[in-house]
Amino acid sequence: MNANGRLLRLKWRFCSGLRWQKGLLMFLLILGPVVRCQIRYSIPEEMKKGSLIGNVAQDLGIDLQRLRSGRARIVPGDSVQYAGLNTDKGILVVNERIDRERLCGDVTPCSFSFEIILENPIELHRVTVEIVDVNDHAPVFKTNHMKMEISESAITGSRFVLESAEDPDVGDNGLQNYVLSPSDVFVLKQHANPDGSKFAEMILQKQLDRERQPFLSLKLIATDGGHPQRSGTVNIEIAVLDANDNAPVFNQAVYRATVVENAPMGTYITTVNATDADSGSNGLVTYAFSNLKGNLEDVFDIDKTTGKITVAGQIDFEKDKKYEIRVEAKDQGGLTDLGKVMIDVVDVNDNAPVINVMSFSSLVSEDAPIGSTIAVINVKDADSERNGQITCSIDTTYPFKIKSSLTSYYTLVSDIAFDRENIPEYNITVTATDSGLPPLSNTMKLHLKISDVNDNAPVFDNNIYHAYMTENNAPGISIFTVSAHDSDWHQNARISYLLEDTQLNGSPVSTLLSINSQTGVLNAVRSFDYEQIKQIQVVVKAQDGGSPPLSSNVTVNIMIQDQNDNAPQVLYPVQTSSSVVAEMVPRSADVGYLVTKVVAVDVDSGQNAWLSYKLQKATDRALFEVGLQNGEIRTIRQVTDKDAVKQRLTVVVEDNGQPSRSATVNVNVAVADSFPEVLSEFTDFTHDKEYNDNLTFYLVLALAVVSFLFITCLVVIISVKIYRWRQSRILYHSSLPVIPYYPPRYSDTLGTGTLQHVYNYEVCRTTDSRKSDCKFGRAGSQNVLIMDPSCTGTMQRIQNEKNILDEPDSPVEVS
Repeated sequence: MNANGRLLRLKWRFCSGLRWQKGLLMFLLILGPVVRCQIRYSIPEEMKKGSLIGNVAQDLGIDLQRLRSGRARIVPGDSVQYAGLNTDKGILVVNERIDRERLCGDVTPCSFSFEIILENPIELHRVTVEIVDVNDHAPVFKTNHMKMEISESAITGSRFVLESAEDPDVGDNGLQNYVLSPSDVFVLKQHANPDGSKFAEMILQKQLDRERQPFLSLKLIATDGGHPQRSGTVNIEIAVLDANDNAPVFNQAVYRATVVENAPMGTYITTVNATDADSGSNGLVTYAFSNLKGNLEDVFDIDKTTGKITVAGQIDFEKDKKYEIRVEAKDQGGLTDLGKVMIDVVDVNDNAPVINVMSFSSLVSEDAPIGSTIAVINVKDADSERNGQITCSIDTTYPFKIKSSLTSYYTLVSDIAFDRENIPEYNITVTATDSGLPPLSNTMKLHLKISDVNDNAPVFDNNIYHAYMTENNAPGISIFTVSAHDSDWHQNARISYLLEDTQLNGSPVSTLLSINSQTGVLNAVRSFDYEQIKQIQVVVKAQDGGSPPLSSNVTVNIMIQDQNDNAPQVLYPVQTSSSVVAEMVPRSADVGYLVTKVVAVDVDSGQNAWLSYKLQKATDRALFEVGLQNGEIRTIRQVTDKDAVKQRLTVVVEDNGQPSRSATVNVNVAVADSFPEVLSEFTDFTHDKEYNDNLTFYLVLALAVVSFLFITCLVVIISVKIYRWRQSRILYHSSLPVIPYYPPRYSDTLGTGTLQHVYNYEVCRTTDSRKSDCKFGRAGSQNVLIMDPSCTGTMQRIQNEKNILDEPDSPVEVS
């Protein structure tokens, strides 16, 4: 490019076929192959908006029609779009003013890139535009005037560094040279820094004479290498000072002082003092720090007239334990002397101990031996000496000890055996305290969990269990639940329930009961009968899931509760179909005469076996009554001659269960004073029974065969007459046995069962059952008459046998 704005554009083109590309257009690239070309232009900065950058259509070999049909456009990248695309002409133009210094700064070369995309088919072309620097900036000094004071006593060869100029341009357009206005006193020498920047210094080549020339005025010119060349100028005003023959001198070579760390600002440290033998202004001395390192100028302050040094910032013993400061004493003639100040920092206990856990076992088995290492910690204190001496401790109520192993290292160990069931975890607070005044401390909490060991067997809630169930239960019904707990944890506390293999009445207990291994629910395997089994005792075993497993046993007593499932059984009088038992009541019997007693039992227990007796039917209800509790049949009025010889009573025996059960018994009573009278009346007892049994059949038959009613009745009457005659003949030949029947296992002794009084019944037997005789039982002057149709005895024989039975031959007592 020349000064008239003619542009020299450089272009470089590179095309390649790429199958796939990543980035902004990834979703388009998968549709097909993309041809990508890269072209590069080089333009100068500061071109006007709309200036031509390059003809992309020509450089890429694309006609204008393709640009328009492909909707060619620039893919925006940076926030500022410096280039624009004119699709009508196929050229790139400047869209925004380009300032190379703003865009790239000192970086060279400077360029920006963007993409041009075409569609149908997709084409992607990358364009890079390099910005060439233009010498649009002149070197500039920070100030327009530079003032200097130089003593006339300055020796030749003295050097004075001058202020540097700055030029934001780069390359040849940047700062290239310094020029000093012609002078016979100073010459200029240029130097370059490692980073390429340049600076200049003046060298005194002739002795100054203040009396002849007290002031010097020079110009320093900085020029660049651009075309056209640009430059910057600064005026140098030099005041020649009077000669100073004596420099200031400190009264001590080294000053020593101490300061406490964290001292407040303004704290006095020390005062330096220097004297100058000159008089007047040459003897006035000022003080300043010389060549302070780091941030010391923010830590200390010095009074330039008195030399008093004070604290100006934060003093930290942990950062610097001592300071070495150089103080410059300078008189008005520019002569100086250097003094050294040594400041020792006194430590203050301003740092608490810092605790670091080097190793920690957060989970410890409860069977860990005493003295097991739980944690190793490191404790540091940035303070020194006593302020840095640390004591480490823990809460003494915890079963731990802390021991010092190495310098600044401590070991936390167990002091007693652990028991997870009592204390499953610990929150251990470790406290580190230094020995400062006042002492500072720091704490750290360690959360320790105790892992479980199977050291506890399951424990049942009770030492023995008592359960109750009703008989006649349904198989599989739940009876009772045993419960055990294990103070261990997880698998060690997972309890299974088992039945011990025992025998009950010769059968394994497993045939009677089962248990749910998870819930401890006892179930009945079969139905139970109270009359067979009244109590079941089993041993339940609770076993945990530890390794090895632990277990415990408990006894469960299961009481079978009675149900009213048995009806009362009548023991006396015995009901037989082959004989008729009759109780004799003389007509002279008084009121309350004991006729007989109904004896019954109930195999149930408790109130289910409490029996009550009621008179259900009677030939004459006004003559007899039945004791509600004892079953005694007594007369309730005087027997008269009008009372029928043959009396039949029906007694109901009922238990006290819910619902109640009952049994009935028929009692035949003969009201007579002599046996012939009784026999004549009781010969039809059996007939009546037979007649009643067949009555229904006869009625049905009569209704079915109406035409034969007369014949049927006649046949029945004849049959009855014949039957009576035969029965009477058999009665006279009968041996009349009276044998009460008592089921096994049932008796009433001393009034403790269902019989409330003692009654004696005697039976006499022979070896020949056909000829057995009986002595009618006596119970309170009662007589028992037995009528057996199968017997062949006579009335006379009955009389004789009665006399024989009165003798105490082979008595049998039933109580």
